[in-house]
Amino acid sequence: MDLPKGNGNENGGASGDEQEASNSRKRGKTYHRHTSQQIQHLEAFFKKCPHPDDNQRRQLSKELGLEPQQIKFWFQNKRTQTKTQTERADNSTLRAENSRIQCENYAIKEALKNVICPACGGPPFGEQDRQKSLQKLHLENAQLKEEHDKVATLLSKFIGKPLSQIDSLTYAARSSPDVSPGLLINQAMRSSDLSHEFINPTISNNAALAYYQVNAIPETEKAVMIETAASAMEELIRILRINEPMWIKSNSDGRYVLNHENYDKIFPRAYRLKTSSARIESSKDSGIASISALQLVDAFLDANKWVDLFPTIVTKAKTIEVLQAGMFGTQSGCLQLMYGQMHILSPLVLPRDFYFLRFCQQIEVGTWVIVDVSYDCFKGSTTQRSWRLPSGCMIQDMPNGCSKVTWAEHVEVDDKTQTHRLYRDLVCGSVAYGAQRWIVTLQRMCERFGCSFDDVSSSSEFGAMFAMPQGRSSIMKLSHRMVRNFCGMLSMSGKLDFPQLSEANNSGVRVNVRKSIDPGEPSGMVVVAATSLWLPLHSQDVFNFFTNEKTRVQWDVLSNGNPMNVIAHISTGAHPGNCISIIQPFVPTEGNMLLLQESYIDTLGSMVIYAPVEVATINIAIGGEVDSSDIPILPSGFIISDDGRPDTGTSSNTNPAKSGGSLLTVAFQILVPFPSPSQVLNVESVATVNTLISLTVQKIKTALNCAGLD
Repeated sequence: MDLPKGNGNENGGASGDEQEASNSRKRGKTYHRHTSQQIQHLEAFFKKCPHPDDNQRRQLSKELGLEPQQIKFWFQNKRTQTKTQTERADNSTLRAENSRIQCENYAIKEALKNVICPACGGPPFGEQDRQKSLQKLHLENAQLKEEHDKVATLLSKFIGKPLSQIDSLTYAARSSPDVSPGLLINQAMRSSDLSHEFINPTISNNAALAYYQVNAIPETEKAVMIETAASAMEELIRILRINEPMWIKSNSDGRYVLNHENYDKIFPRAYRLKTSSARIESSKDSGIASISALQLVDAFLDANKWVDLFPTIVTKAKTIEVLQAGMFGTQSGCLQLMYGQMHILSPLVLPRDFYFLRFCQQIEVGTWVIVDVSYDCFKGSTTQRSWRLPSGCMIQDMPNGCSKVTWAEHVEVDDKTQTHRLYRDLVCGSVAYGAQRWIVTLQRMCERFGCSFDDVSSSSEFGAMFAMPQGRSSIMKLSHRMVRNFCGMLSMSGKLDFPQLSEANNSGVRVNVRKSIDPGEPSGMVVVAATSLWLPLHSQDVFNFFTNEKTRVQWDVLSNGNPMNVIAHISTGAHPGNCISIIQPFVPTEGNMLLLQESYIDTLGSMVIYAPVEVATINIAIGGEVDSSDIPILPSGFIISDDGRPDTGTSSNTNPAKSGGSLLTVAFQILVPFPSPSQVLNVESVATVNTLISLTVQKIKTALNCAGLD
């Protein structure tokens, strides 16, 4: 079949007229290009007015020789072009922002895989782990309730009050931060009697000690420790050498405290304690100590010597590991991982435990710096209430054999709610553990260790033996150990509280029962009772009352109203109150007993500590027949300090320029021999020491005309 022929065009059968018309339209379309001058003029006008009205378009057409319609189209096209360019730029910005957010999302997802719990530092709980934790808490809660019922029953029998009143006391203790909650009686009491298994459940951080004693510190961790210590050393040197603007001098007492705004700019850091009640303590002080710089450096790097040098501040210390040995002869470069517990004044003041790095460096000839900085031995797995930021001292050797010591203390601490209101002003004012206390204690102890052998007085046969260096040294060591033991037992970690004995200016009586197994203490169960109270008298007046031989009968219950005589006296400092005394009571039935007493006073407070010692024991100690560290001794005594409050206007009789109240801590210990298997230690021992301390406090108040404080 023949196909029809086309007309030779490519439009698939379009007629010739249509093709001709199309070509005619194409030939009739013309294009006009504006000149550069016209475009420049239009661009300038567009910047001023992107939407010209009819009059403006006609004016432009006359000026440029264009039709108004051309002007209109040019502005339409220009607006479209500008909008397109703007959208393109916005799109580019959005694409970049989107890319950044995607990267952040990826980083967050990766971080979530390794997230830790902010409270304990452990992995986050899933729902299953959370349920297990809740079950564990419920079980512990049930056990605590059962323990509470047992303790309430025992306490009810002890104080003779029904359980309903015991519960009300417990509720009051929980609701008030001034009375220790949950410590109405020791958790170790399992029945109405205190058995021979009743041991003080002291809470201590022994986990790190045990870990590092069994396991060697990895090299990677040692490197971190070395870097941490070096950084702390650099920081401490700077804050020791700079005063203002790093430190601000207080107008009220002249003490230096850190300007934290300037400090944070120079040493930015994330602080360790995150609780709302956490605070920063900082202080700086300096003084001259009568000890050579190298001897002092050696004392800091020996845990036992460190405790001996600061017995009223440091109650426990241990070198866990020597990470770097210092240079022979200078100790420069020595780095140690240590543990220390610090406690002062009263059981009402919370002890501070630190695991820290101690680094010694000689920075100049005759100048050393020793820095302490806390180290996380538990890797964030324990709740800490104190954290030592770079702190320590600069020791400069002086030509006269003394040392100039500049001390800086800088710690994070969270203990305000746990500190009794009596001591809150003192502790939270950075005085309790401040640099001044370290300097004053160092000066006093150096004075004690270097006291003259010529300053001995005696009215008995002990005088000749005290004059001998061996006898004098033995008695001073025994007395020093007595002070250490007294300060060490004051923390009373496991204690019985009796809030019903509390008064407006009294903390109530706290009792602790512990098994005496340490060398240098008599064997048996030791019952300790302590109380703290406020007195409207200056601390120096209170100290003079306790050290006055004639007024002792007014407060010493054990004297039975009989006078006592000081038969030997060893001076331990320039102040007449700084001394060691041998006191003989005029009690016919106690002719073989003496009292060993040591007292001191400084600018921050005073202490009077004494212990009964047999005459034969004193003779043995003076003669050097046995080491004085083996002589059993059980001290009691008093600690006196200013109250840390603003002056009340009550002037001191001995120093009228000073005013204010004082805080007195009274602490007694009595020994109960170990019971046989058929015997038990009942609560009568606790009642005896409780009665003893309560009666003593009443006698003190009466003698000082403060009985109205009740």
